[in-house]
Amino acid sequence: MDLHLTGKTALVTGASRGIGLATVRSLAAEGVRVVGAARTITPELKEAATAAVAVDLSTPDGARTLVEQTLAALGEGIDLLVNNVGGGDEVVLGGFLDADDAQFQANLDLNFLSAVRVSRAALPSLTPRRGSVVNVSSINARLPAAGPIAYSVAKAALTAFGKSLSEEFGPRGVRVNTVSPGVVRTAIWEDPDGFGGKVAAAAARPVQPPAPSGPAPF
Repeated sequence: MDLHLTGKTALVTGASRGIGLATVRSLAAEGVRVVGAARTITPELKEAATAAVAVDLSTPDGARTLVEQTLAALGEGIDLLVNNVGGGDEVVLGGFLDADDAQFQANLDLNFLSAVRVSRAALPSLTPRRGSVVNVSSINARLPAAGPIAYSVAKAALTAFGKSLSEEFGPRGVRVNTVSPGVVRTAIWEDPDGFGGKVAAAAARPVQPPAPSGPAPF
């Protein structure tokens, strides 16, 4: 598929695996020069991205440092920002009375404020290039369940943030969209010790192994 993106530039957060890594690979295949950011740089990200930046976006200084390093690595501005970083590994099962202030703050820092801070740092570059912002939220923002409540609240805030950004920066030529995926077959769900394993254990069901590769049956 040719999306006419050859020569464009992009910054993708939470890029070491899962949806983020798939995004980096897809953009690179379209001819985009991509900087991938993650707390831990994996060999797969190094191979797929133009440059990889190790950063903790749950901290206030992480976003500013990331954008500075991205601009230096690209040697020019940013055309596309994908705010994908999220705290799937740190999500704790349980109800409202099980979630203390620290859990709410940790989810807000990583799932919501990371996007606020990176967008704030990147928009001075995105705006003159009439760029785009894509926020990766969650189905939990639209259909919150009893748990994990702190994660759902943070993702709902991210969705509202994207709408506000689009209203303010759309007239200036910056397109802002938010996507809200449901369950995606990534390591977070497949790992018996990950979030998927916790959900399976709570339901007294084993984590199902990945389906064998090959043509899908009819």
